[in-house]
Amino acid sequence: MGPGPGLVLALVLAVGAQPPEQRPRESHNLNWNKFAGFWYILAIASDARAFLPGRDARRLGAALVQVLGAGRLRVVLALPRSQGCRSHTVVLRKDGKKAVFRNPRALKGVAGFRVLTTDYRAGVVDLRLGRTGRGPKALLLLSRQKETAFASWRTFVEFCEVRELTRGATVLPKDASCAHSIRP
Repeated sequence: MGPGPGLVLALVLAVGAQPPEQRPRESHNLNWNKFAGFWYILAIASDARAFLPGRDARRLGAALVQVLGAGRLRVVLALPRSQGCRSHTVVLRKDGKKAVFRNPRALKGVAGFRVLTTDYRAGVVDLRLGRTGRGPKALLLLSRQKETAFASWRTFVEFCEVRELTRGATVLPKDASCAHSIRP
């Protein structure tokens, strides 16, 4: 069972006391075919208030990741909004120098997609929104199930702290009506 907002706050405080060398590192050896598939979005952290769902719209989101070959990735995101569930599809290209997929034409929407850590059952993804390097940033806690292990929550909070996004973190309730709108 996933933690409530109070537990996430306790994790933030506990993680803040850790020395920097114990913080998580980014994943560079990712098997994209193993990572591909359907993921629930259990939590979102962002420095863009407009990206975070309002209190009345908090439901599980979803991500559907497909490897298209030749260094391309299709990502479909279903995110809860006050007007209902909104889905967004983007095709990204692999950056030759970094472990990230980018959308070089992005003026709005997803400009970059990077898996920071995963065990292929849960993971933390860094989204860059708008123009690469200039737009807001967001972190997503993904899971293959509607719930995830305590260690995954802790890792998410650690990345939130490193990226200075703890103030904009939102835990999403287990209502999967939005997530199931893109489930294959």
